[in-house]
Amino acid sequence: MGKSNRALGPVLILLAGCFWGCMGIFVRRLGAYGFDAIQIVSIRVTLAAAVFWLVLLVREPAGARIRLRDLPLFLGLGLGSVLFFTVCYFAAITMMSLSTAAILLYTSPIWIMLMSVLFFRERLNRRKLLALGLAFAGCVLVSGISGEGITLPGLLIGLCSGIGYGLYSILGTVALRRYSPYAVTAWTFLLAAAGSWLIARPGEMFAHFAAAPDLPALLLLCVLTALVTAVVPFLAYTLGLRTVEASRAGILATIEPLVATLIGVLVFGEGLTLLSGLGMVLILAAVVLLNRPQGKTTPAP
Repeated sequence: MGKSNRALGPVLILLAGCFWGCMGIFVRRLGAYGFDAIQIVSIRVTLAAAVFWLVLLVREPAGARIRLRDLPLFLGLGLGSVLFFTVCYFAAITMMSLSTAAILLYTSPIWIMLMSVLFFRERLNRRKLLALGLAFAGCVLVSGISGEGITLPGLLIGLCSGIGYGLYSILGTVALRRYSPYAVTAWTFLLAAAGSWLIARPGEMFAHFAAAPDLPALLLLCVLTALVTAVVPFLAYTLGLRTVEASRAGILATIEPLVATLIGVLVFGEGLTLLSGLGMVLILAAVVLLNRPQGKTTPAP
């Protein structure tokens, strides 16, 4: 892998985090049409699956075939990661404060690091541990965790959202050893979309579309939601995983709550506290720390 490709990897991961951070804009606008959280997830992953398959068939038609023995891997990516973590995250939101649910979701870098050591034999050096600590502390401060209203079921479901989120980095790394990023994202989202239709109450969804006073605007919003919050970030993240260690990618992706907070301030007029500002600084410090040149490097063969 060339040096330019290796340098591009972290940029792609950060780009994915920035696009994920925009999700609040689209979720709130779709919610105004009457869609609940699970239905928004279904719209998002279904349209994203259609786009990913279009890209795959144009760029790499051979990727439409996968080995039957790899089907469990893609079921893990689609159902066990993308769909599972999203459902758990939205369930956690209904059981506790948004800030607490966000913090439990962003335990994902911890799970990624532990799973990377276990499955990929990645080394835990001081730089990674320090960056992990900075990133997690930054997420806590940005989200303004209060700790109120936490119950054992809510805590477990919130932790499951973080584990499911982290699984994408682990299973995605394995899948990329056998398939291209285009095949990985297409099959992942196809299975996630299929699973989402089982829990999203499709009849109710279509009723919301039928009742929309401005259907063309709603359809455009749905397409933009899929492109901005799923297609671009998941493809960028998956491409980045080709050259970035899973544990490092998980920490870099914590740029998402920073971006979400800035959008809340700039777009929705939400307040920015001193602690939130300090949290942003800590997240940026973690990103800078992970991307600093490391002393002596071995020339690429």
